Amino acid sequence: MEKAKILERLIKEQGYNLKSFAEKCGIPYTTLYGIIKNGVGRATMDNIMTICRYLGIKVEDLERMAEGKAEETQPSYSDLITVYTRSKKNLSQEEKMRLARIILEDDED
Repeated sequence: MEKAKILERLIKEQGYNLKSFAEKCGIPYTTLYGIIKNGVGRATMDNIMTICRYLGIKVEDLERMAEGKAEETQPSYSDLITVYTRSKKNLSQEEKMRLARIILEDDED
């Protein structure tokens, strides 16, 4: 599957549209839109790393997904904590609560 389509799907699965996700990441909307519509190939590595970080995945995970080699999984507890600590100032109260619910659900398993 094409990397840009994977990113778009992951963004939507997390409850964002492109504009709100771009704001969350600190990337201009036009940049994110261009990546999604024209493909990852022309994007800077910094932008791809930022997008992946805010999605809770690694760039290597995106590569594996594109090659069809990786099962898509929920981010690990460690990944969630990393995303939270890196972006807590930019998270809304709703986003913090969503992370807390995911963490609590993971604890029940």
